Amino acid sequence: MKNILFHSTALLVAVTSVLFSSNPAQAQSTQRGTDAAYIGAGVSANVTNGGQDGDAANLGGNIQGRYQIENTPVSLRGAILFGKETTAIMPMVSYDLGIANNTNLYLGAGYSFVESQGQPSPLGNRNAAVITLGAESAIGDNFMVYTDGKWGINAYQDSKADALSFQAGIGYRF
Repeated sequence: MKNILFHSTALLVAVTSVLFSSNPAQAQSTQRGTDAAYIGAGVSANVTNGGQDGDAANLGGNIQGRYQIENTPVSLRGAILFGKETTAIMPMVSYDLGIANNTNLYLGAGYSFVESQGQPSPLGNRNAAVITLGAESAIGDNFMVYTDGKWGINAYQDSKADALSFQAGIGYRF
């Protein structure tokens, strides 16, 4: 599991930095990163299995949002991951690192509250601590794209298994 998590995280960072980086040959007169607040929606995919009946990996959706604490690299985030059976609701705090014009990498922590414990959500089937790693970038003046991975620690009932979920979506800036 640690090997899968390491490789998934490394792949996520590599892909997002390539996708969201600006062309270094262009002159940039603006500050790196973004302070945009947004709310968005997209897809969510759990790629792990808790080892019990009904714990299989599943596909669902997500609603995510961000609000940056003024004059700091810290943001308050929220995520709702929903699937066929139940929903996981996650308040989180993140540290944001500007890597290009209007683009951030972020690392955060929070807690996942599963509405119907024992039922599979896109991040396990019970309440658990969550670590998230992702990237976000502005598209024009009004929209953001985001992608992240969420690691639910000990997120399955009757199992010591962790959950790993990947999200992607588009958000509206406010």
